[in-house]
Amino acid sequence: MSDDLHVRLARKQRMAALLIAGGGVFWVLAELIGSEYGWSPRARALPTMIAGAAFVWALVMIWQIWRARRDMEG
Repeated sequence: MSDDLHVRLARKQRMAALLIAGGGVFWVLAELIGSEYGWSPRARALPTMIAGAAFVWALVMIWQIWRARRDMEG
């Protein structure tokens, strides 16, 4: 069972890393595209909020990983 838990934690770690990297790339690209096409600040706020939600979700996942590892150690 411990190996299964390690596999699930490793999968969750990869997902958190992809969320952070993907959210950052998405935000930078959205800002570049928005400035290139002259989007209003209100229109550019939506991708910013989406990227922020991805970062918050990744933070929650990291907290869950930390708690699971702490519980495994005793």
